Amino acid sequence: MKTLLPVLLVILACNQITSYRILGVFPLHGKSHWSTQEALMKDLAARGHQVDVVTQFPQEKPIPNYKDISLKGSLPQVINNVTAADISNFGGTSINSLVEMAGTSVCRLLAHPKMQELIKNSPHENPPYDIVIVESFVAPCFLAFGRYLKVPLVVTVTSIFHDWLNDLSGNPMNPAYVTSLFAPFSQRMNFKERLTNFFLKHYLTWQMYYYTNQQQLPLVKEYFGLDLPHINDLFKDVSVYLVNSHYSLNGIRPLTTNVIEIGGLHVRDDNTPLSPEVKKWLDESTHGCIYFTFGSMVRIETFPKELLQQIYASFEKIAPVRILMKIAKKEELLPGLPKNVMTQSWFPQITVLKHKNIRAFITHGGLLGTQEAVHVGVPMIGIPLFGDQRINIKNYVNKNVAISLNSVEEVTEEKLTSALNTILKDSSYYENVKKLSKQFLDRPTNASDMAVFWVEYVAKYGNILQSPALDLNWWQYHLLDIYALIFAVITTVLFTALFVLRKLKKLVFGSRPGVKKDSVATKSKKNK
Repeated sequence: MKTLLPVLLVILACNQITSYRILGVFPLHGKSHWSTQEALMKDLAARGHQVDVVTQFPQEKPIPNYKDISLKGSLPQVINNVTAADISNFGGTSINSLVEMAGTSVCRLLAHPKMQELIKNSPHENPPYDIVIVESFVAPCFLAFGRYLKVPLVVTVTSIFHDWLNDLSGNPMNPAYVTSLFAPFSQRMNFKERLTNFFLKHYLTWQMYYYTNQQQLPLVKEYFGLDLPHINDLFKDVSVYLVNSHYSLNGIRPLTTNVIEIGGLHVRDDNTPLSPEVKKWLDESTHGCIYFTFGSMVRIETFPKELLQQIYASFEKIAPVRILMKIAKKEELLPGLPKNVMTQSWFPQITVLKHKNIRAFITHGGLLGTQEAVHVGVPMIGIPLFGDQRINIKNYVNKNVAISLNSVEEVTEEKLTSALNTILKDSSYYENVKKLSKQFLDRPTNASDMAVFWVEYVAKYGNILQSPALDLNWWQYHLLDIYALIFAVITTVLFTALFVLRKLKKLVFGSRPGVKKDSVATKSKKNK
C-alpha cells in the first residue's frame, strides 16, 4: 500500500499537468453540425480536460468535467422544422441568405446575457481558458474569442474543407481536380466541368468574404472592441482545422499540416436500444428492410402530395420488403401509407443501420448520415436536397455504393422502384460498401484520438502549424512577382540581343546603301 501511494500521487500530478481549460463556442442551432462538436467536447472532457461549451443543445445528464453555457431557445427551432418550401430557398449559389441565416443571425447572439457574461468575465491578462474551439461555417465572428483571450484557436469544419477556407489557411486548392463544395462533379472533370468548378469556387469565395465582412465586422468591433481591417484577419489566429472528411469518401486533396481530417468523429456505436415495436418489425423483416430519412431537420410529410403518392406506390411494389420511415408529425402525413411501411418520429440510426435485415438506406446525402451508413456497410439511394448533399452522393455513386435520383423533383415511382430493386438484387453494391467501410475505418488511430491529440498539441505548443503562405501577399503566394521578374529578364535579354544584332548588321552591311545611292546618281547623270 505504501508503494502504491507515491505512484498514485505521480499519476494525479501528471493528470493535473496535462489538463487544459477549454472553451467551445458552438451557438449554431443545426443539430447535424452539433453532433461533431458534441463528440469532440465529450472526448476532451473524458480525457480529464475542463470544457465549457456554448451550445443550443445542453446535456440532459451531467457529465464530469463538462459545463454547458446554454443558449437553448435563443434561435428558432430547426429540428424537424424544415419544410419542402424552405428547401427551395436553400438552392442556388447566392451566399447572402446563407450568411444571414446561419451566420449573422447567430453572431447577434453575442448580445445574449450569457455571452456577455462570458466576454466580460474573461480578462486578457489572465484568461480563464488555455484554448478556444470554434466552428467555422459562415459565422467567423466567433473566431474573435481566440484573439480576445489571447489563446490558441482550433476550428472545426463539419463538412469537407470549405472553398473559402483554402486561401485563409494557406491550403492549396486546385480546381482542376479538387471540386467545389457545391459542385456535383467527380474529381476527374471534363473541360466544361473544370471551367464551371473554377468559376464556382472563386465566386463562392468572393461572396463569402464580402457578406461575412459586411455583416459581421461591426459586431466584432461592438462586442469585442477589436478594430480589424477585415473579418478574415481573424483566421490568422487559427492554429489547426479539424475537418469532418476522409480521403476514402471525399477524394484526394492537398492539405497543409494544420488541416486534419477527422471524418466519422461523431459515429458512436453505443448500442442504443430499439423500441420493442421497432425491434419486432426489423426482426420480422426476413425479406429485408429499407431505412428512409431526410435527417434531423427536413420533414418528409411536407412534400407535395404527388411526390408522396409516387413514393408510396414504389414502396408498395417492393413488398414484402419493408420500410422504416422517419416522419416528424405522423398526423400530417398523406393518408394511404402502404402496409409494409412503419413510421416513427425518431430512430436510433446506428442501431437501425446495424440490424442484419437492413438492406439499403434512402438518404438526402447529409455527410453525417452517409458516414454512418459507410461505417456499418449499408448501400444507399440518394435524393439530394441542398448544400453539399449532391457532391456527397456523387462521391458514393462513383464508388458504386449508391444510386442517385439526382433531386427530389426527379423522383418518380418508376425511378425509385428501379433503384430499390437494383440495390436489393445486385450484390455488388453490398460488396463495394463493405470494402469502402474497411478503407474508411482502417487508420493508424481513430478519429476521436486524432482530434484530441491535435487539440492537446496546440494547447502545448501554440500556433506552430500554420502555413507560411499566410505571411505572403496574394501576388507573392501565386508567384506573380517571380513570373514578372522572369518575364522582364527574358524581355530585356531579347531586346538587348535584337539591339546588338541591328548594330552588327549596320557594321557589316553599312556600305551597301551608300554604293546603291551613288550608282543611282551616276545613272541619273548619264540619262541627262
